[in-house]
Amino acid sequence: MEIRIISREIIKPSSPTPNHLRSHKLSPMDLFVRESYFSFVLYYSGACKNAINNSSDHLKKSLSKTLTYYYPFAGRVKDGVSVDCDDYGATFVEAKVAGDMSELLKQPEMELLGQLRPYNPEEMLRAQVNLAVQANYFDCGGVAISFYFRHVIADGPAAANFIKNWGKVACGADDIKDVVFDFTSSSFPPQISSFKITPQAIDNLSKEPVSKRFVFDGSKIAALREKIGNQATRFEAVTALIWGAMMASSKEERDHESNNRTQFAIIFAINLRKKMNPPLPEQCMGSVCTLGMTYWPTQETFNYNKLAGKVHGLIGIVDDYVRKGFENGWLNLIMDYSGIDPKSSETRTISVSSFLRHPFYEADFGWGKPIWVSISSELLKDTFNLLDTSDGKGVEAWVGLSKEHMAKFEQDPGILAYASSIPTVYKSL
Repeated sequence: MEIRIISREIIKPSSPTPNHLRSHKLSPMDLFVRESYFSFVLYYSGACKNAINNSSDHLKKSLSKTLTYYYPFAGRVKDGVSVDCDDYGATFVEAKVAGDMSELLKQPEMELLGQLRPYNPEEMLRAQVNLAVQANYFDCGGVAISFYFRHVIADGPAAANFIKNWGKVACGADDIKDVVFDFTSSSFPPQISSFKITPQAIDNLSKEPVSKRFVFDGSKIAALREKIGNQATRFEAVTALIWGAMMASSKEERDHESNNRTQFAIIFAINLRKKMNPPLPEQCMGSVCTLGMTYWPTQETFNYNKLAGKVHGLIGIVDDYVRKGFENGWLNLIMDYSGIDPKSSETRTISVSSFLRHPFYEADFGWGKPIWVSISSELLKDTFNLLDTSDGKGVEAWVGLSKEHMAKFEQDPGILAYASSIPTVYKSL
């Protein structure tokens, strides 16, 4: 499938950012985030045959207007601690895709999805922009819009709300209410104001683990939850299953280790907007989350119920800690409940990014709701991302593992029983 770049330009806010908003101080939580980017692609089949002519100017104008509300997206990070909201702009790329979207969606491959994005990861780090977008126009009239977000500017909920609100503007909304950026000074203590953004080493992105997509439909998740105990959420149930399959995929290596005091830690971000007292609005921008971490010793037998209980217990600990009002300081919120066994000789970390229940499927640019939402970047080793299926009942898991471990992971009994590893998107359209 040939993808040809038509244009690349910088879109500035339609109105200049007021002087009193020109400097956006990053919160302690923003600064704690590693310098990185994350990406999504939203696919629309309802666009017209002349989408490239009818939609191009409309998308640019509506993005320009939306950036007046999301002004840090059009700025540049300076000094590693703040954003200069100088209206530099966001990158906007247009591309023509030879072929029908249905061909891509019959069996989505990461290599092809990666061509829909405005930059590859190395280019994005070098560009140092806060937001980049690529509009991909298919011969059939379908459109796929790819987004790259700088993590210190937005987390998953913030990104989803930005996309949703851009859609509202594209559909004629005159105003976007409740977009909140300046909340950090009152909500979080400046204990770690000395933290600065540290660039992620580009060499780390050169590793090439295998990235694959596994789909858990709603009925399979219901069966899994019943097996674990219906108190488990979709996130807890799927996370427990994948965590267990990842541990099992390296069992032979562990069995040959002379020192069997290793542990598998799992780390994931927890959205704090609704956990604050009073709660922060959902439109609150930035990285309004903290990291949760727990572990499982390799010498102990596990089952899904136990692993889900670990995840559930960690979320409960965070809830309790937040309700105390950060009495011991925000930095301790990261450290106190990590649960890592200090006696272990080695800790292997699995990272999870959950984008469940975020309003990506509500984003309507005038072509209806997206038929599918995906990521577009290869995953690092021992990571997985969770997204909603289009019906909101299932879960799509994008998993990154070494080639050897992926071969074993795919044959794990739990994965075979509850997930499909070669699911088509097109059959459900």
